[in-house]
Amino acid sequence: MVATAIDPATPLTIPAGAITLAARLVQPADARALYVFGHGAGAGMAHPFMVAMAHALATRGVATLRWEMPAMTAGKRLADRPAVVRPLARAACAYAAATWPGLALVAGGKSMGGRMTSEACAEAPIAGLRGLAFLGFPLHPAGAPAISRAAHLSMVALPMLFVSGGKDALATPALLAEVVAGLGPRARLRTILDADHGLDVPRRAGIDPIAIAADEIAGWLEKLPRPRVP
Repeated sequence: MVATAIDPATPLTIPAGAITLAARLVQPADARALYVFGHGAGAGMAHPFMVAMAHALATRGVATLRWEMPAMTAGKRLADRPAVVRPLARAACAYAAATWPGLALVAGGKSMGGRMTSEACAEAPIAGLRGLAFLGFPLHPAGAPAISRAAHLSMVALPMLFVSGGKDALATPALLAEVVAGLGPRARLRTILDADHGLDVPRRAGIDPIAIAADEIAGWLEKLPRPRVP
């Protein structure tokens, strides 16, 4: 279980059409990139995993902009519908690109937050976005292995990083490996063998999945292609 961490992040609001999104920014002084970080369907941006990952990335020179689905901000137990969330993910990315133009912009997130971002990208490219990073991509419902949820990824012409648990009930390892292989060299998979969908590991595993995931994202960012200068 990820330990609860103090969250000294800066509160922000993001314009998203007729509404505003609650958000939190963690920006280290040496930031070279910004990760637009959506949360999963079961918990909002203040979940211990989200807080811990944001601060682990900050120690590696990566800023994070966590944005929250309106249902979670309102205290509801269930996330908003995908049709509602996709344009919100796009709005969060657009806000980040306009507000921090000097940082390399990547996006994605935990479970649903990551998938909604990639679906938004598949609908139409997001200006300024250089890659997508998924922490527990929800490939299928628990107990119903399939790859249909990944069909849209073939329409995303960006580098993609998948960090997944070897015991993820929502992403059968062999199926996820098949999906990533099918995307070719633009996609990379890092499997944390003992981790579940939340990237939690048993204490006996003796590893820190947050540190592993943060190292993976930071290393992947270093290898992203630089944007072309006109």
